Order: sequence, then structure tokens, then C-alpha cells
Amino acid sequence: MNIENAQKQVDDWIKEHGVRYFNELTNMAQLTEEVGEVARIISRRYGEQSEKESDKNKDLGEELADVLFVLLCLANQTGINLQDAFEKKLEIKTQRDHDRHHNNQKLK
Repeated sequence: MNIENAQKQVDDWIKEHGVRYFNELTNMAQLTEEVGEVARIISRRYGEQSEKESDKNKDLGEELADVLFVLLCLANQTGINLQDAFEKKLEIKTQRDHDRHHNNQKLK
């Protein structure tokens, strides 16, 4: 599946199961909340914080999918084709960073 198809699937889901999209500000708050849940898992599972018993069964993939879902909602409701935007961004990063990371002594 490409990003454009994912955006359509989310839009179809909203039309079939949701009443409507939450407004952009609500979805931005939702995105922040979902990113926070990802950060909590990462910081406790892979970082230096100890993982609470209640966090051990949390599914990182599910939380990342929540982030993606809300991100796709925001793109849909603001008229952004994320497939095009991502491809453009990847080209910009490729040109800008072609040698940058290879020349970074911190990464060697």
C-alpha cells in the first residue's frame, strides 16, 4: 500500500464509521497525545527509565499506527497529498544530505 491509498482508506473509514473528521485543532491535540504514548514506550523500553508493569503489554506498533492514522486524517482534511509531499521531501533530503551523514565524525 502506498501513502495515497492509506489516505483514501482513512477517508473511507471516517465516512463509514465516523460521523466526520474532528477539527484540525482537535486532531493536532490527538496527534500530540499519540506521539506521547509512543515516547512513553520508547523511553521506558529502550531508554533509561524503568518500565512500569502496566506499560509492559503496550504494543509499540499499535501506538505508531495510531500516530499514522491521525496524521493521515490531518493530511486529508487539509488537502495534503502525503504521497507527493513525502516524495518531494525525500528528494530534498537526498540532495541536501547526500554526503552530510557520511562526513559526520559522530556517526563513525
